[in-house]
Formats: sequence, C-alpha cells, structure tokens
Amino acid sequence: MLTPPSDATDWRVELSSSWKVLGPFPVHAREQHYLSPAYPIDLSEPIDWSKSWPSSYADGGSVVWTNANSDPKGNINISFPNIRWASLRATEGWAALQYHSVLWTQLTLYPPAEPRELPNLLVQLNQASFFSVTPNHDELPGGQSTTKWYQGNIYNLDGHIPQSVELPTKPSLRSPTTYNLFVSGDYEIRLFGDPRSEGTESPTLRFNLSVEVEEPVEMVIRAVNQDVLCDFVEGIAFGDTIGLGLRSIAGWWTVESVTVLEPPPNSSFSIRLLNEIRIAPSQTRVVPLVITQQAPVFSSELSLFVKVRCGELEQAITVVLPIRQLERWDAQTYEPIKSTYLYPTHAPTHFIAIPPKCPHPQRHCPPILALHGAGVDVVHEVFWADALPRQRNSWIVIPTGRTSWGFDWHGPSAQDAWATIEGLARILDRNEQWRIWRYASNKPVVVLGHSNGGQGAWYLASRYPDRVLGVVPAAAYIKSQAYIPLSWSRSAHFIDPTLRAILESALTPDDNDLHLTNLSDKPICAIHGGDDENVPVWHTREAISVLKTWASSPDMIYREDKGQPHWYSSVFRNDEVQSFLEKVLQEPEKPTPTKFTITTTSPAESGALHGWRIEQLTVPSRLARMQIEKVGYDKIKVSTLNVHLFSLDWEQCSVSSLVVDGAEIVIKDHVPANNVVRIERIQAKGWCICQSNQEDDPYTQQSGRLQLILTATGPITFIIQTKDSYEFSIALRLTHDLQQFHRLDAQILDEQEALQLGHDFFTGQNIVVIGNPAMEFVQRILSFRKTPFSLQGSILTLNGESLLLETFSAALFLHPPLRGVHGLLLFMLSSSIAGLERAMRLFPIRTGVPVPDWILIGRDADTLGAAGVQAAGVWGRQWCWNQMASWTAMGLDRD
Repeated sequence: MLTPPSDATDWRVELSSSWKVLGPFPVHAREQHYLSPAYPIDLSEPIDWSKSWPSSYADGGSVVWTNANSDPKGNINISFPNIRWASLRATEGWAALQYHSVLWTQLTLYPPAEPRELPNLLVQLNQASFFSVTPNHDELPGGQSTTKWYQGNIYNLDGHIPQSVELPTKPSLRSPTTYNLFVSGDYEIRLFGDPRSEGTESPTLRFNLSVEVEEPVEMVIRAVNQDVLCDFVEGIAFGDTIGLGLRSIAGWWTVESVTVLEPPPNSSFSIRLLNEIRIAPSQTRVVPLVITQQAPVFSSELSLFVKVRCGELEQAITVVLPIRQLERWDAQTYEPIKSTYLYPTHAPTHFIAIPPKCPHPQRHCPPILALHGAGVDVVHEVFWADALPRQRNSWIVIPTGRTSWGFDWHGPSAQDAWATIEGLARILDRNEQWRIWRYASNKPVVVLGHSNGGQGAWYLASRYPDRVLGVVPAAAYIKSQAYIPLSWSRSAHFIDPTLRAILESALTPDDNDLHLTNLSDKPICAIHGGDDENVPVWHTREAISVLKTWASSPDMIYREDKGQPHWYSSVFRNDEVQSFLEKVLQEPEKPTPTKFTITTTSPAESGALHGWRIEQLTVPSRLARMQIEKVGYDKIKVSTLNVHLFSLDWEQCSVSSLVVDGAEIVIKDHVPANNVVRIERIQAKGWCICQSNQEDDPYTQQSGRLQLILTATGPITFIIQTKDSYEFSIALRLTHDLQQFHRLDAQILDEQEALQLGHDFFTGQNIVVIGNPAMEFVQRILSFRKTPFSLQGSILTLNGESLLLETFSAALFLHPPLRGVHGLLLFMLSSSIAGLERAMRLFPIRTGVPVPDWILIGRDADTLGAAGVQAAGVWGRQWCWNQMASWTAMGLDRD
C-alpha cells in the first residue's frame, strides 16, 4: 500500500484488493439470518489460516481458505471450480447451488498531517448479505469484543444508502491503522440466476464493495436518491406529496419548516410540512411535504427553503427540484405518469399510472393493478410500463411495492399496492379536468404481474378475493419453498421436527397454493413461457392443477408459450390476453356461487370472499377453512375447520339464518348498523352472534409472525434505553435497513422521551423496543400482562417460568397494541450485545426468514442455525399461551 504525502489534510482509507475466501458451505435461502455471518469461524478466537473445515460440497468433505482479488472498482467474483456442481445438481437441483462463504480482507486508514476529528467509514456493499469491520489484533482477531454486523445491499437496490460504520478501535494519529473486514457471501438463485444461463455449471458470487471516510460533522446533507417527485400534467401536480431525502452526518436534527423559496408567478401553489421530522445521527429520512395547488405551474424546477435545527445549531438548506412537465394524454399519445401519494398516511411514495385511451361515457371502468418482477425499477425505467398494453377505458396502476424487490408483494408491499389504487382515485377526483377519467376506488380491480409480480398477483388475489375481478399471473412461482427447496438446510440436521414446523408456520401465510380455494370462481388467465430458465414452467401448471381440484367449472385460461424464456415482449401483448382483459373489465361481476370454500392462515393478512371472512382461528398457526353452501332461499350451511370467529356482510349475503356445524343461528333480527354480522364459537360445537363492542378487543387476529410489525400506519418507532447505548447502534442499523429495503420510515426515541410522551402518543403506531428487561419502559408495558411474557423484578418470565437471558441470549416477541386495536409492539430483549446482534439478524427485513410470534434464540444458533432456538411459538387467541403451537427446551410447556 502507498503511504500518503506527509502534508495530507484529510483522513484517507485504502481497501486491499487481496482477499481470503472460505467456502462453500450448504445453506438454504435466508438461513444466514440464523447462522453467524462468519460461520463456520468464530471471530472471538484467532483464525488458523491453514485449518480445513467440513463441507459436503467438496471432494473429501472439507474446504480450506483460498485467495481471490478484487478489481480497482471494488468488484469481486467468487467461484469454486473444484466443486462438482453438475453432480450435486443432478440429484438436488437448484437447492444445491445456494451456498454460504466467508471472506476476509483489510482496509488501512491514513491519518492527516494535522489533527482532525476521528472519522466514520461509509461502506457500500452490494449483493452480499453482511459485513463487519474489526480490529487488527496481533493474533487475528482473537480477544476482540462482539462483532458488529451490518446488512449489505444484497438485492443491489437502486437509491443505495451507505452504512455509516464507527471505527471499532481508535486509530493512530501518526501512522496508518489496519482493520479487518469480513463479508458474508451468500449465493441465492433468485439474486444471481441459474449459472447455466451464462454457459457454466459453477455458481459465481459477484459483489461490489466501496469504502470512504466521513468526518462526523454536525450537519445535514441531501440524499437526492431518496427524493420522491411527481410529474406535472398541464401544470398540475399529479400527486399528493413531495418527499425530500435528508441525511444527518452527525447530531439529532429536527426539520422545522419547508417553504417554497420563490413561488411560481401567477399561480397558487404551496407546500407544507406534514409533521416535524427528527433525524438521528447517520440516519436518512424522507421529509413528507403536502402539495396544495389551485392553478397550473409551468416551471421546470421548484426551489424550496428547508430549516433544520440541532439544539442551538440551525442550518438552512436550499433545494432545487426538477419538474417534469407533461402534456395531457389523448387516444393516440401518452407517457407513463410518475405519481405520488402518502403511504399509508405519512411516507411520500411513487407509483406509475398509464392513462386509458378515452373515458367511458356511461360508467367508471375498474383499473388494472400491474405488479413488476424482482429487481425492476418502475420509477426510473420504462421497461415494465412499455410491456403493458394500454387499455381503452381502464387505468393501469403500477406500484413500486416500496422498492424494486420490496417484500415480494406481501406485507408492506401488498399494503402499498392497494393504496396506489386509492391514491390515483384521489388525484383524478381532485382536479376537475380529470374527473371524467376517474374510477370508483372502492370497487374490485384486475391484478396482473410477471415473475415475482406474477406470484404477487396470485398472492393479492387469493388473500383479498373480494377486491379482485380477475387475475393475470405470468411466469409466477407458487411459493418460495417450491422455487428453491429448503432441502440443503444446515439447521435441518440438528433441529427438532416440531420446532421446525412451528418456525416454518411463519411461512405458511405466503403459500399461494394453500389459498387457491379463494380463487375457484375468479376469472384467471395464467401465462408461462415453455422454456422459462428462471421460474420453471411447472409452477403455473401446478397452480392450475390445484385450482381445478377446487373448481368444478373453472373460469380460467392457461397459456403456455412454447419455446419462450422467462421474459418475452409478447407475454401480455397478444390478442388472447387483451380479449381476457376486455371481457373481465367490461362484463358485470358474476353472481355468488352456491358453494365455495374460504381459506386463511393469517386473518390479519386476509380479506373477505363474497362478503365472508375468517377473523380468528381456533388454533393460530394452523390452516383454517370454511365451506359455504346455500341450502335454501335464505339459508346457508357453514362447515368450519379451525375457525373461532367469522363475519359476513349481511347486505351482500342477505340470508335469514345459518346452519353452522349443525347449529342453526337466526341472524335477520340481529344485524348491526354496519351490516357486518360476526359469529363466534362458544364451545366445541356451539356458535352465537358476537355481541362484543370493546375497542381494545380487536375482532381480527393480529398475531401470527414477527413480520406483521412492518405493516404499520405510521413511522415505526424504535425505543432504546439511552442514546449512548449499544442498543442505539442496533436501532440505527435497523432504520437504515428499513429505508434501504422497503422505504419504510422510522424514528428513534430513548425511553425517557417515550415515557414522557405517554401511551396515547403511540396509539396506532408500531413500536420496536430494544434493550433489556431492566428498562423502565419494558417494565411499564409488561406490567399489564397482555401476553405470557412478564417480569419478576428484572427477570423475564414466560408462562410463569423465569428465563435467564444469559442462558438463551435473546428474546423476541410480538405484543398487542397499547391503546385501541392498531399498533403492534415488538420486544427485542437481551442482557448482552451478542444477544442483541442475534436478535437484530432475525428482524424481518427480508421475506422467507421463519420467525413466528415469539422466539428465544441461543448461542448455538451461530453454528447450528435455527436448531439453536431454545423456544418458539405462536400466540393463541387474544395473545394467550398456545400449547399446540409452542415448543421449548426449557420446561415451559405447561398450561
């Protein structure tokens, strides 16, 4: 390495191009969130570079450290040509191609000639899962403290946000200081594709790493790649909101006001700050601005004045935003329109709208919801919009799903998709010139999608069937476990099968095949390329086969385009698809069938079918079904499986009585004002009309898996003990990941701030509490005893048994709302920083990480994966102990 000139005025960092690589090791997708990212090595001990490690991939059953090099731009390609991949694949398929490796290199920090404040590192890691910067001890790296891991931008998402990394030890002010940098490199088929598409059998891991220095100066800078801007059509903003990306280098900054610096002449245009935004040190947030406009603005840019404050410090930022001006569309010409709305009520969010050729002269035509595939950036690329055939009378609405990968159109991505329909309806209704083009926002839509979006089309339609007129899934996989089997799981060799079943129950709500009963009478046009190299064609064939099992006379088309790959330009642009769309969009909805079956596994993530909805399960975590059959003019027979409470829209169903599991219930004289009749199980075979109206007793079961914490109505609030604690680092990293992976807004409070604000402030908010049981906020909330977790002094208890955090490392569990029926809490508790690190990796940033309502994770997880879980389960109804869906190695399984 070169030594910088003696007169250098700034800190400087150099990243070595020499790497050491250990691997490959078999894992299944997402298993690295349970295992230590450094698996199989232990970074608390010196590394023996000559040691071999067991791996069933390699001839002889072991692997050793090898060498690799990165190019000057930080790109590195890792492959293992000595592994007989073709042989492994011959029996195990794609599952054998997913592997884990651990990589090591060094970075060197050079001091300036004159003393300067110690810098942070800005690290950008693309397409690898985790990284860590550690001290360079003489015995590498033995004796160091707990390793602090940061998530990489594994999906290579656009609009990257660098990770701000504190130096693990103080560097020398007189000579270069060297640190270790470890990377967890995980090859996944969904990220990198089948290597055979590149003419090789060897799966090659490709990632990019860059490192810069940044002095922690108390100031705010722009994060332009996080801006949210809408187009203007004939001078009118085609959106509700503007979002400004800001990042605090250091200091707690509050955005106090944003005003138009120079109001455009001859117009009435203003913006207002939706609410004050506080930005934590190194955090990036998008400031929400609400647009008010009464006259056109034809400027090409908009100048704003932003005032931020940090204690006594005040900073003014002038922002100049480009305005893209469009002419109004007509029957022959149009451009996809970049639109904005507040998700769901607080976060500026993009979507794309394709206008119809002409308005319908007599009625509102339903829109088409078009879901993109994984990695497709619909905001900055025209690929997806150009692939969709423009309709005569219907809008095409293209949501982002939060980001180009999002959450696989589940959770917050599903919430975003539905909200864009409402967002466009508001935009069209607000401007008088556009009202003839509007549609009814509360009516069903057609859902269309390709690849991951095709899977999303199956998902949205089968979970919310009453919101869907028809479905066009193309090149869709059924579910993640069928796409890439979990058969090469490391955990599976050590785990109790009952524990594995409980953990994987967190994946069941995403299994599209189990929910296809809900689509048995919906019009479907399923499409797949016959030679799809990315999603095998059998996925759609099997989905159609399952549907035909449930539907006696299905209204479905299966189009298999012989010889076509995963993507081809005519996938939607053909006469058959267009005829299907026109038929579904123009014909009236079909009458309710006389017999149908409803399925759900997560009531909080499911809607109604023909006005009927399962709202609570008898045994949460298990499949619930309900068969509805009309047996007379105004009588319906209902047969249930694992259903405790269900509802029906009496206005839609209009029946006098039900026969539920053989018990007759007269309902015509007990219909409430909102027409929603709820029927509750009162004993093994008995049912009655539910009379409960308590606000704090929600009907719909809100538990089931940790990822429900992401479906929030406002910013996710992280509560930590103090701002100088290790928990603050955990919260900062998680807020970074939420913004990077999902554009989900988050704020950080210490517990004294939270206690002063009081419970009413948090009504409706989702809250994540990070710390230990001794925290006052933890003590306060758990004293209400709303779950089987409670406290005896500062000792956490579960189901009456004391838990020693030293024994199992960390506890994570969902908790019901503090007030009302909305706003979940997630507790992440540990008495050690090592436990907090394990808990952080289980936070549901990505789909496919199987974590149910509560889990106790032990140290053994570092090497055994999910087999290191000490206890786990799904809450029962009303957040009680659920014996049938709980597992423990610690004697907690009594009633």
